[in-house]
Amino acid sequence: MESLMNAAEEQQPPSALADPWSLKPESSKNQKPKGVGGFVLVHAGAGYHSESKAKEYKHVCKRACQRAVDRLKAGALAVEAVAAALVELEDSPFTNAGMGSNLNLSGEIECDASIMDGKSLHFGAVGAISGIKNPVLVANRLLSEAQKGKLSAGRIPPCFLVGRGAHDWAVGHGIPPCPSEKMATKFSLSAYKRNKRKMELAEKMETGHKQAKKRRQSSENENGSGCLDTVGAIVVDLEGNVAAAVSSGGLAMKHAGRVGQAAHYGCGCWAENACNMNPYSTAVSTSGSPFLVGEDRVLGGVIVLRCCRCVEAQPSKHIQGILVEFLWSHTTESMCVGYMSAQDSKAKTHISRLPPGTVAGQCLAIEGGVCRLTGTVE
Repeated sequence: MESLMNAAEEQQPPSALADPWSLKPESSKNQKPKGVGGFVLVHAGAGYHSESKAKEYKHVCKRACQRAVDRLKAGALAVEAVAAALVELEDSPFTNAGMGSNLNLSGEIECDASIMDGKSLHFGAVGAISGIKNPVLVANRLLSEAQKGKLSAGRIPPCFLVGRGAHDWAVGHGIPPCPSEKMATKFSLSAYKRNKRKMELAEKMETGHKQAKKRRQSSENENGSGCLDTVGAIVVDLEGNVAAAVSSGGLAMKHAGRVGQAAHYGCGCWAENACNMNPYSTAVSTSGSPFLVGEDRVLGGVIVLRCCRCVEAQPSKHIQGILVEFLWSHTTESMCVGYMSAQDSKAKTHISRLPPGTVAGQCLAIEGGVCRLTGTVE
């Protein structure tokens, strides 16, 4: 793994670092790499990551990377590995996904998740689903079921389900239910009680729109456990296939039934393999929303991966590799990421923060790097 490129030290995009390897895109589609492995990049949400919990945020990213790499080493494709990474992120009480998600106005947990396979371009998603510990598993099952073709009587299989229908479909396909009260943690419950008190006070006060807005924004910066957003992961496997996934508990105190961008096609995540017209495979996972045009501050984050299968120009045509360029970017105060290749002994983690003195939503942080995976051609 090549060293991390810090945006403060290097202003050019990661793609500018491709030249040192003197690689060229591979022309033969029939040649397959052997022993290349794969690569994973994850994030634990864009928002505010308190220093007191920095160790926990980094640890969950390490576990997610390791889980994905273990699947890749076992021969799994990218879509299976990316789902495994998301399960680890959802199981953490420190992320706003799965266990410990934000509670809605009714005090319930409703989650959104989606996954996309760059090889087939199939997509699966769930929105406002309750009572399921790992929403990404439902999204992944929807994707895999859709790949099997039409249902009886020529019916089109679903790729996006919401609410009770999503829950019942999941249980009917062997995904065990989990009571909503068991998914709430002491962090999410305390945040709900705090937000509810603030809402009740705000409703009693006769104040202007701008003052109410300032109170909402200031409350976001208090108690970091309630200020994280969507988690995500992107993966490239040993065959050069890419996949992306995203999972979220949604906004705190949202209306019941609200479906956020994490579940929407082409919005929460995207993955697409290289094709004849484009030699590069691309995977993206987002956090937050750039489409809130009515807001003064646009808060969000993204992780991006681009790769191509290449052959060494010198000295042997039998040595093949995958060049992976990756980056993360955010306008929030911070973003915790982790990355790992199948050739690494352990994952690297990093909490990216905006420079001191800058204002979240009005400044953009970009960091990234490159990774080269090698193997022999069969």
